Amino acid sequence: MDIPAEGLKRTIIAPLFLALFSTSLFAEDQNDTVAHPNNNKSTKQDDAITVYDTITVYGQTYRNTATKTTLEPEETPQGLTVIDNEQLQQREVQSLNQALRYTPGVVTETRGAAVTMYDTYKVRGFDVNQSYYDGLVLPYLSGWNFQAQADPIAVQQIEVFKGPTSVLYGAMNPGGMVNMIAKSPQMEHSTTVDVGAGSRNLMKASIDTTGQIGDSNLSYHFIGLARKQDSQVDTATNERYVVAPSLNWQVSDKTLVNFNLYYQNDPAMGINSALPVSGMFISNSNGSTSPSTFASDGNWDSFKRDFVMAGYKIDHQFNDQWSFLQNARYTNGSLHQKNTYSMSFTESGSNAGQLQRNIYSTDENLKAFTIDNQFSGKLKLNRWEHNLLFGLDYQTMNGSSNYKEYDTSSIANWNQFNIFSPNNNLIVNPSSLSVKSTTITDVDLYQTGFYLQDQIRHDKLVLLTGGRFDTYKLSTLTNGTIPSSTDQNDFTYRVGALYTFDNGIAPYASYATGFEPTTGTDSNGNAYKPETSEQVELGVKYQAPDMSKSASISLFHILKNDTLVANPDNYTNPKLQVGQVRSQGVELQGKWFVSSNLDISPSYTYTDMQITKDASSNLEGTTPIYVPTHAASIWANYYFYNGALAGTRVSGGARYVGTMQMDSTNTEGKVPAYTITDLSLGYDLSELSRSLSGVTANFLVNNVFNTANYTCFNSTNCWYGEERSVELHVKYEM
Repeated sequence: MDIPAEGLKRTIIAPLFLALFSTSLFAEDQNDTVAHPNNNKSTKQDDAITVYDTITVYGQTYRNTATKTTLEPEETPQGLTVIDNEQLQQREVQSLNQALRYTPGVVTETRGAAVTMYDTYKVRGFDVNQSYYDGLVLPYLSGWNFQAQADPIAVQQIEVFKGPTSVLYGAMNPGGMVNMIAKSPQMEHSTTVDVGAGSRNLMKASIDTTGQIGDSNLSYHFIGLARKQDSQVDTATNERYVVAPSLNWQVSDKTLVNFNLYYQNDPAMGINSALPVSGMFISNSNGSTSPSTFASDGNWDSFKRDFVMAGYKIDHQFNDQWSFLQNARYTNGSLHQKNTYSMSFTESGSNAGQLQRNIYSTDENLKAFTIDNQFSGKLKLNRWEHNLLFGLDYQTMNGSSNYKEYDTSSIANWNQFNIFSPNNNLIVNPSSLSVKSTTITDVDLYQTGFYLQDQIRHDKLVLLTGGRFDTYKLSTLTNGTIPSSTDQNDFTYRVGALYTFDNGIAPYASYATGFEPTTGTDSNGNAYKPETSEQVELGVKYQAPDMSKSASISLFHILKNDTLVANPDNYTNPKLQVGQVRSQGVELQGKWFVSSNLDISPSYTYTDMQITKDASSNLEGTTPIYVPTHAASIWANYYFYNGALAGTRVSGGARYVGTMQMDSTNTEGKVPAYTITDLSLGYDLSELSRSLSGVTANFLVNNVFNTANYTCFNSTNCWYGEERSVELHVKYEM
């Protein structure tokens, strides 16, 4: 629709967005992935549903998470959820935790909304300690706090692969894994500038630019981000800076080399402390807490982290059948933390609300290197097509932690700290605190894995088989004198089959095994056994011929043996190793383009999880924490192409999380269920004036009704979920 530059289209929402735009609030909404019909500002939309195309901008070095190949991930006989760039932008996610909120089978933000220094989530009931970025693991310092996190600004899409994945990635929990696909250089020029503002003094600015360098065989991608926002907890702040350049060099028509760098500086990372449940969702006549309640000290608490990741990829095509990909990355990072931890809480009596705390600090450093070599090819024997993959990967990590505890006897009223009326400024002079103990820990890790896979096609039948052998070594040296080591290895494998009918229905079945190394010793000084797992999964996937509908249903049954769990008597004591944990359930997900204007994405998860064998800890029959029996979500988008609201997108969703056990013994009660509603309103300002071509706005409300929500480790360690927040983002795309 052509509009004179001097004229403005008078619409219902024009005054609102012009007013917002005049305050210079800009935002990001880069649509590298088009997940809706190609509607190019036409004056009329056909009521009939035609063919829906999905155009995704990947790099030549992209390999899907499910098979480490360029084959279609939908042809994998296991559950898979893809969160595309459009969804990330509509919801303006700031972390992987937030990105996973609408993913079936995933419970995210298990430490609430204010603890942002970790990616804390579970898949099919099992903890995921490490995420992946562009196919390689993000390192963390085993047993401590440093964990590399990739900001969503640098992510093209997120792939959540369900079930054991050790056959391709080595040490892995049996619930699944999350792989964030990085944005890659493109030959077509594009630059996006975003600015945002919102609740709790949110300030954000970013740039995302890519394109060919002159007429050369080089293309670049540069991402820059600055973001700062007050935490919902008193005295705390979140602040982040990201610089992520990458370069593609098309050496020849068969060889591409990618160089990539990612630097992140987090001068402030919120909090890392918990609250007792009493006064939270369990009432206490002596007082209560709120999402802003802070259990530590504002003059002491500090969380700082910075790290750099430098990597390269080499992709070489030998011929039409065989290729080689090498993906490597080096990480160097550090973390500084000053914090307190709770020792005991007085629930009633004259001292009700008093929380006894210790003061500590950690200085942590980490260096890691990871490399994955993949040799893949195709063979055709009679009518059977074999897609072969041979791989060898290696990772090493060495790091250290300097842990200190401090004497509190010189701090006035320290032992009278009351959580119902907290004084968060008791430490008047932090530099005067004296160290009462120091623990220096050095950690070295090495892992090598060799794997092979064959995906076999015969007409509409797909068979998948693969195996992997891993060796894992970890050594820990405490204060230079107390060494401990882990030397474990295992063979894992998977087999599966999928058959696609002409109508788009594809039933599948698979069996997969997993392996997780363990570190440390039990209370008797005995080394833990490695954790092993197996999964049987049956399911059906559906893709309509016109791409307007897709859906899947997965039935899974997972057994994990020799599982490590926290000691319910004292979580600081050595962990307990129970005999077996079972997780079984159903996952449903789908997407339906109802019309050219409306699309809907629902999901539902049922999980039945129990400790089924435990000879010594009296935990048999209990359900682990952070595992709701029922969870569901729905997200919908409605696009206006004509009339007074032309250029408007209305998006919204609701997510339900059922009740969860409060503690591992299942004796302290349950964390209540909750349903949260989110809203996103987008508008193309070129509908107001041609002079605003390329400018779009996104108005976002998270937790519209300010619904209270919680998570708990036990009755003395609970967290509040996110309160309502309002944001406005405006993007200018050139």
